[in-house]
Amino acid sequence: MSRLYSRAELLAAIHPAELMQAVEDGFAAYSRGEVVVPPVGRLDFDEPPGDCHIKYGYIRGDDAFTVKIATGFYRNPERGLPSSNGVVLVFSSRTGELLAILQDEGCLTDLRTAAAGAVAAKYLAPSKVECIGIVGAGTQARLQLEYLKEVTPCRRVLLWARSAERAAAFQAAFQVEGFQIDLAPTVAGLALRSQLIVTATPARHWLLGADDVQPGTHITAVGADGGGKQELDPRLFARALCAVDSRKQCAQFGDSSYAIQEGLIANDDLIELGEIVQNRSLGRKNAAQITIADLTGVAVQDIQIAKLALRRLTLTPN
Repeated sequence: MSRLYSRAELLAAIHPAELMQAVEDGFAAYSRGEVVVPPVGRLDFDEPPGDCHIKYGYIRGDDAFTVKIATGFYRNPERGLPSSNGVVLVFSSRTGELLAILQDEGCLTDLRTAAAGAVAAKYLAPSKVECIGIVGAGTQARLQLEYLKEVTPCRRVLLWARSAERAAAFQAAFQVEGFQIDLAPTVAGLALRSQLIVTATPARHWLLGADDVQPGTHITAVGADGGGKQELDPRLFARALCAVDSRKQCAQFGDSSYAIQEGLIANDDLIELGEIVQNRSLGRKNAAQITIADLTGVAVQDIQIAKLALRRLTLTPN
């Protein structure tokens, strides 16, 4: 009989360092061709704006496979609701039985995305980061900064967000944790002073311009996961080393796809993060190089966080 686990139980089971390692291992397995990941299922909604993603797959040899349904409705905070929700279903790959229902309400997707951003920074960010730039003030922006504590000692942050109210709440929350959070009036101004930038918005036109990014900067872009979303100026990709979670996905949607469509880069210019994990020489070449991690979210991340949670909760698919 399948077990039902609540959001609270799942949150208690996940620890950042363990999750980062699991996601890192998952990226490597994906790039080695050991993961079966069908195309993403997607529904887009106009009014109110939102989307639903269905991501599913398995790692060859595992005893279980996962099906994840995740939603994002971006006006929900105006109603006092979280912008993301969802559920992860875990099935036996031996019998097809439903083993567990992870009623995570979207938190597992949020956490595995934050962990992926931290892994990207671990491998691609410059060795000296004096200021972190955060574009966006929602749940994912907060988690990205939270997980960056695992990879950089920098606690100075410039924040830009469309909502002054959410920016103020973000600022108050992190100052309690020892961060110095200043508000940037423009994204361009933020880029001028930041060596590590994270964009975490549902923008549909780029926010971060190619001419504003300084040499040596690393950018992690997590918002453009489909549905016409875009955060980065396509011209930026012509100046940078372009790392992606999935070459196939990012060539179809995400910020990389716009640069490919405009002929600024080719598919072969995209390097998978899992390839860099296995061979660090494929990553940053020097201190002046601009690097981008375009993260659209791959089912192997959902597989890995589900496995980690279930190991912690004593149900043990390998």
